[in-house]
Amino acid sequence: MTALTDFPAFRIHNDASGYRAAIETMSADALSAGEVLVKVAYSSVNYKDALAGTGKGKILRRYPLNGGIDAAGVVVASTDPNFKEGDEVLCTGSGLSETQDGGYGQYIRLSSLWAIRLPMRLSLRESMVLGTAGFTAALALLRMQDNRQTPALGPIAVSGASGGVGMLAIDIFTRAGYDVHAISGKVDHFDFLRSLGAVECIDRHQLTFSGKPMDSVRFGGALDNVGGAMLAGLLPLITPYGNVAICGNAGGIAFDSTVMPFIIRGASLLGIATAGTARDLRDQVWQHLASDWKPRHLDRIATREITLDQLPEVFERMLSGDSFGRTIVRVGHI
Repeated sequence: MTALTDFPAFRIHNDASGYRAAIETMSADALSAGEVLVKVAYSSVNYKDALAGTGKGKILRRYPLNGGIDAAGVVVASTDPNFKEGDEVLCTGSGLSETQDGGYGQYIRLSSLWAIRLPMRLSLRESMVLGTAGFTAALALLRMQDNRQTPALGPIAVSGASGGVGMLAIDIFTRAGYDVHAISGKVDHFDFLRSLGAVECIDRHQLTFSGKPMDSVRFGGALDNVGGAMLAGLLPLITPYGNVAICGNAGGIAFDSTVMPFIIRGASLLGIATAGTARDLRDQVWQHLASDWKPRHLDRIATREITLDQLPEVFERMLSGDSFGRTIVRVGHI
């Protein structure tokens, strides 16, 4: 076993002194419980991480905790016989930076129930370019296909296409044989989105919805990262028996719609909740992401690699809407 020393971690507190987060030194003994002790190589930055790290969203359910809802690294000790020293593993969601210490520390303890052995043909770094964002997009595709979505139904609309989930969704859905129509308000990114595989790019600011309960079919299905008016507008445009997967709420948590797309066209609205996804579904998603759905453009989607001390700057940029692509966090050296 690797000799453990005190290590740096981006730790979040909320106590009598107020809400604060910064890099501090801690010991492995202070980590949350778990059967698998992992030396972290990489994590990533998600919108949820930015909310937690700045206190602008109620993400953590106990304090203090290390931030980071994603982690990938190498096992250094395990009390579960299914994992041994030297195994490469990853974990996304599963209570990280919510009820358990997350990936923004050089060590993490993981529950063996949620630790995923790194699939073949996927590196630790690639797994964190994907992270929760890629897992979300792929879980949406899995659920849509389980509900009989096929490329023959028509193109898939991806809203919020310039974000991490959106970019990875373009690559993943295209790899799976679908035509993708990317919806984004950042028209200067359209050439990049086309290079990822989008066959059409739609300016969100120029996109108008009729407001009718039903409208002419435009899409075979959709992955909506926005919610609110976007979700309400997309539903009347979905082909019979197409699916809309909803995984974000940047446009609001409420939406105004009718039952008509559901009872006339048989459309389905699928909720994509990644944090508590059942283990068997996790395994399926990661096997797809390492093989037939593996994005072709991971290196290009990973637009920035940072260290722990750069997290606050990245959080502010993300919350202000000034981020692009996926930000990878180099936590330690393996």
